[in-house]
Amino acid sequence: MDTLAKQIVTGVGGKDNILSLVHCATRLRFKLRDSGRVDAKTLNRLPDVLMAQESGGQFQVVIGNRVAEVYQAICQVTGLDDEIPLAGTAVKEGALSRFIDVVSAIFTPTLGILAASGILKGLLSLALVNEWISETSGTYLLLFVASDALFYFFPLALGYTAGKKFGGNPFTAMALGGALTHPLSIGAFNAAQQAGALPLDFIGIPIVFINYSSSVIPIILAAWVSSHLERRCNRLLPAAVKNFLTPLLCLCLIAPMTFLLIGPVATWLGRLLAEGFQTLYGLAPMLAGAALGGLWQVLVIFGLHWGLVPLMYNNLSLLGYDTMGALLLPAVMGQVGATLGVFLRTRDARMKSLAGSAATSGLFGITEPAIYGVTLPAKRPFLFGCISGALGGLMLGYARSSVYSPNLPSVFTFSQVIPPTGVDFSVWGAIAGSLLAAALAALLTFWFGLPKAAVAAAAADEAVADTASHQVLSPLHGLTRPLGCVADPAFASGILGQGVAILPLSGRVVAPFSGRVESLSYSGHVLVLVADDGTEMLIHVGIHTAKLDGSHFRAHVQSGDLIAAGDVLLEFDHAAMAGAGFDTTSLVLICNPGGAQVRPIPSDTVAELAPLLAVSP
Repeated sequence: MDTLAKQIVTGVGGKDNILSLVHCATRLRFKLRDSGRVDAKTLNRLPDVLMAQESGGQFQVVIGNRVAEVYQAICQVTGLDDEIPLAGTAVKEGALSRFIDVVSAIFTPTLGILAASGILKGLLSLALVNEWISETSGTYLLLFVASDALFYFFPLALGYTAGKKFGGNPFTAMALGGALTHPLSIGAFNAAQQAGALPLDFIGIPIVFINYSSSVIPIILAAWVSSHLERRCNRLLPAAVKNFLTPLLCLCLIAPMTFLLIGPVATWLGRLLAEGFQTLYGLAPMLAGAALGGLWQVLVIFGLHWGLVPLMYNNLSLLGYDTMGALLLPAVMGQVGATLGVFLRTRDARMKSLAGSAATSGLFGITEPAIYGVTLPAKRPFLFGCISGALGGLMLGYARSSVYSPNLPSVFTFSQVIPPTGVDFSVWGAIAGSLLAAALAALLTFWFGLPKAAVAAAAADEAVADTASHQVLSPLHGLTRPLGCVADPAFASGILGQGVAILPLSGRVVAPFSGRVESLSYSGHVLVLVADDGTEMLIHVGIHTAKLDGSHFRAHVQSGDLIAAGDVLLEFDHAAMAGAGFDTTSLVLICNPGGAQVRPIPSDTVAELAPLLAVSP
């Protein structure tokens, strides 16, 4: 991981070119001092990078599901503090770029837990509808408060992230968010709704209490104002007192200002946005569904989808539901279907493996591997996914489908479209529209997504390779995986040789051919074999298993020994290795192919001495 981190840092122009770095569900988002120093071509050639591009005032490096690990590795390599950006000079940006940057930085850290909370809410709704659980039971109570806590106290979480983004003390902004959702504030709001309630005031100014639970815009504006006051106070106050006097002044000044001015104005603005969207949606719901279903993934490519995220959460906060979150389901399922079509149609083993894993990720809401790795490079599948998403969205618009909790569009969203009144036409419309998008995209891609000439050429190449190649047998019994799936950049990139990864199902390595043992590592986890015909094979048992220092390994050969096919070379305790926290995925590589092509022989499982690799001139 450190190797990949260093390659990415080098590709973006080095540590001194990085102003700040955040990450979302699948991509790294760099703010750079000089975008001219970026080597995008090199970054796009890295096997663990799905795509690297400039978008929305940021340089984005799409990684996929392992983005958090890569982010942490880059932070260690660069010394970047998660709380404090690297020192640098501000870069001039357009209004749209600044807006996208602010929104993504504020909402990104909360997406995972928000999605989890929303899924749990949806599953609880499904359980209530089917009478699997009672609303008065303790089980429901505990699970409901767990699912509702983050969204109920959303101003606290957004106060923290907004405070960080605006350069203020995030805990000061968090305290402001806490004031908005404090039990006394909510109690005052509830009391104000009662007939004959006495009005309250702040030094003579009437207070209009509003329920700020789950609200979005008020705390963001309050954090922005607070950050400006903080900077002024820190410049003017003596160092001995500013650490406590600055936040004290912010609490004394900004908290009343939030309740008296910022909160009511922001709530009015939020309600205006929510009602305005609903008005437009009510005029042409099918058109809105087609537009979002067809164009959402295009917005994702350029990072512009962040502009709609605050509107979704604002709708949930003020209306209790959001139509936009539901309309995104066909957009996701369209790309899943297109990727499935590529998986079924392609004859290329690497693309089939990539499409299979990308389609699975897409079902759970992560479509970047599908888009950047499969559909977008092939062009037609991406287009078919968007067209199918538009038709599916049109159906959801007709059914007036909505989500009732924060969502990341995925298979779990089907439980989040169930209204409090139970399953109705809007739920069946969401299911039908999503299935239509997936099925249509899969069929269009299968029949028209890949040029017939390319498919025929791939099949012909495969047939020629099968007749002209010689086969290399497997030294291990296990489940086969493409090298690109290995959690080690050196192996995944193919720098050390071409071959295949195997997840062992037994604890021994046998000789796949007659020859000799060229070398055996002192720890026993690496063997280099040379066949009688000169083929050189590297067998590496497990990832980072050199750290075991020979534990769980027992060698039966030494360097220089002659071997025959089937001889037991090494035994290892793969269960103990996994129990110690090590990845047991093992590598079988051909190190000296010359100009020959090495490709895995398609198979999910391989036995000892079964055909594993084909080496063709």
